[in-house]
Parts: sequence; C-alpha cells; structure tokens
Amino acid sequence: MENVPAAFPATSIMWQGFSDFSAGAMGGTACVFAGQPLDTVKVKLQTFPTMYRGAIDCLVQTVKEERLPGLYSGTVPALAANIAENALLFAFYGLCQKVVQYTSGLDNVNNLSALQSATAGSMAAFFSSIGLCPTELVKCRLQAIKEMAAEGRVATANIGPWGMTKQIVRQEGFRGLFQGMTSTWAREMPGYFFFFGGYELSRKLLTPAGKTKDDLGPMRLILCGGVAGSCLWASIYPIDVVKSRIQVYSLAGRQAGFMAVFLKILRNEGVRALFSGIGPCLIRTFPANGALFIAYEYSRKSLLQIGESFGL
Repeated sequence: MENVPAAFPATSIMWQGFSDFSAGAMGGTACVFAGQPLDTVKVKLQTFPTMYRGAIDCLVQTVKEERLPGLYSGTVPALAANIAENALLFAFYGLCQKVVQYTSGLDNVNNLSALQSATAGSMAAFFSSIGLCPTELVKCRLQAIKEMAAEGRVATANIGPWGMTKQIVRQEGFRGLFQGMTSTWAREMPGYFFFFGGYELSRKLLTPAGKTKDDLGPMRLILCGGVAGSCLWASIYPIDVVKSRIQVYSLAGRQAGFMAVFLKILRNEGVRALFSGIGPCLIRTFPANGALFIAYEYSRKSLLQIGESFGL
C-alpha cells in the first residue's frame, strides 16, 4: 500500500482500501478458475482417503463417472468463498500493514520486513475467515457429495449450492453455516503468516538490482505466488484435513470437535491420513496462487493509478 497523501487523507485511505478489496476479489476469481479441478481432488482424498488409490486415480474416476464438470463441483461456492476470503483478506491486510507500520514506528509499509508483513497477514486472516467459513462449508460438501451418497451417509447427490445452503440452515440453523469455524481460524491465521511471509520474502529475493518489488513481471509473480502457497499448505495441511472432515461429515449428522476428529484420524488411520491429497494441493498452488497474485497486483496497480488521476 502506498504512502497516504497529505491532502484528503481519509479519502485516500478509503480508495486504497477499496483498491485492495477489489483487487483481492479479482485475485480470488482467478485462483478458483486456475485451481478448482485439483482442489476437488484434494477434498475427495482428504475426506475419503481409502476410496481412491491416489490423486491420479481420483482424477480419472471423477472424470469417468462425473465427466469434466465433476472436477468443477462446488465452483459457485468456491467462487463465493475465494472472492469473499481474498477481498476481505487483502483489504484487511492493507489495514493491518498500516497497524504494524504504526506500532513499529516506520514511515512506509514498503519498509516492513517479511516477518512484519507475515504478522499483518495473520491478523488479516482472522477477519477473512469469518467470510470464508460458510461458503467453504458448502463447497466442501458439494465436492464430496457423490462419495457421501455412495457410502449411504446422505440420501441423494442431486443438490446444488443454494439447495445445500438451505438444507444446512433448515437442519442445523444459521449457526450450522459456521461448522468448522474454529478449525478455519486454526488453519488460516498461522497459514497466512507463512503465506504473506513467503510471498514478501520471495518478492524481495527476486527483485533485480535497481528495481522495486512492484516491477516484477508475470513469471516472477507466479513463482512468488507458488512459493507463498507452498509455505501456507506445508504449514497447515493436517489442520485443513481435519476441517474438511468436520465440514463434510457433519452433513451426515457428525459434528465432533476439532481435537476429537484429529485424534480419531491419528488413532484409526495414522499420521499419513493427515496428509491425504497434499500432492495435488502443492501442484495446484503454483498456477492458482500465481493467477491470484497476477490478478491482484495488476488490478490493484490499475485502481491506484485511477485514484491518483483523481487526486486520491
């Protein structure tokens, strides 16, 4: 985020916040279209690890039984989830950077270290998780609905995003939309510490001499995004497995808490089950997060330039 001009500081701050919010929404949209098929494979392997021999088998069976659209199950809630999460995440990231800048006595957010940016990212994730949890709950249930029906856990697999949302509210009340909220916080806050820390550190390391981080081209941004995503998932993947189990299995009336589900997986399936689906997840992270940051950085830069042209 740029320095706030002396004139019209409140208007400038609002425009910068709007730019971060809008650019985050654009980034979230790009992330979904680039990574949804492998995200579907990841969720299926997380929730039904014994049903498939691996990621390739899951991918092939899904296309064979559900055709190509099966890989895009849950795309509508995934779009809602990623747009809500990234719009809020990047909007609050800009604000939290300002808070860290102020408390650190710095005169510009561009002078924040990777550790300070990581701290701002973790703070921002607290707020974005609130918008993410309900939409991701619907997404995960739709992605695994065929497997749930095959095991007799649900009556039918013929249900869409709106129908699933209504079913959750009807059966579990409004609070049911926040099933897995604690595990979402447990995943997002440490995850985005490493996400933004990895992104800012890699941007710094890949910036050519005499250039600034804002001058990085598309290929370097894709690499930085991939590093950021890898840092996030490597640090919190077992938590994500537990979260997916809680959100998907609660569809069949199972609503155990985080530690209960975590210990049950360890006891019945072993440590390996906590990393089911990590392969497609790490492969997905480079195109998905590369697309996210390209969309975010370029749209944010364009919006800030528009603001500057109007003196904001």
